[in-house]
Amino acid sequence: MADHAGKWINRVSHQLKRQIFWDEKPEDLTILQKSILHFILFETMHRDLYQKDLEKEFKVRRSTASENLRMLESKGYVRRECARQDARLKRIIPTRKAVLLRDELLSAIERTEGRIREGVEEEDLEVFFKVLKHISSNLSAWEKENVRTERMEEKNESEVASVSQGI
Repeated sequence: MADHAGKWINRVSHQLKRQIFWDEKPEDLTILQKSILHFILFETMHRDLYQKDLEKEFKVRRSTASENLRMLESKGYVRRECARQDARLKRIIPTRKAVLLRDELLSAIERTEGRIREGVEEEDLEVFFKVLKHISSNLSAWEKENVRTERMEEKNESEVASVSQGI
């Protein structure tokens, strides 16, 4: 097994990020922030969007999503307002500054998608997507189990500490 799937996924991911954001505005954002802004710009066209949606889409922790949203907010690309149905939820809304970038971003995505698919048969793409979805599912299952195990260990440590203090 000379080739490692993780190595190739990581390599292609870096190439993709570099190419889709090669000379693209805005220059004041990190690659992850640009990816998040892309997602916000296109998803908010047809639905309300919340921080938990970003966490799920990008498979990042709450703190990572929160920090990146805070940066996008401070740079004037998004604002957050309380959701009508639950004041604890903050709806993410792109600002005019962000919306003005939408067409440029869409063009960059289409160019990059064209480069990716060039010379690749449709049947091969179907297999590719099926395999990637399976890999993502495997990794998600591992993450869920790992989080569950960590919580159980923390709970056990807490109980042991409580018992030790009570003795």
